[in-house]
Amino acid sequence: MSTRLRRLSARELCQGLGRLGFEVVATRGSDAKLRRIAPDGQRQTLTLPMHRELASGTLRAIFRQACRFAPEADLRPLFFRDG
Repeated sequence: MSTRLRRLSARELCQGLGRLGFEVVATRGSDAKLRRIAPDGQRQTLTLPMHRELASGTLRAIFRQACRFAPEADLRPLFFRDG
C-alpha cells in the first residue's frame, strides 16, 4: 500500500472525480463545488481549491472527504502513486 501522493492540479482532480460521477456545480472565487447524487438520493458534495498544484495536506484532506462517498479502492489510483 503506497502512501506517496501524486502531484495533482485541481483540473486533473476534477477530471478524475468526474469519472466517479462528480460534477462541478458551482465556483466561487478559487473554490469549486463538486456534487453527485447517490443511488439512494443523497447529495454528496466536495469542495476543492482550483490551484495549479494542490498542496499535499490539501490533497490528503480531499482524499479523506471523498472516502466518505466513494470506495477507497476507486480513489487510491487517482490520489496515490503505485509502489
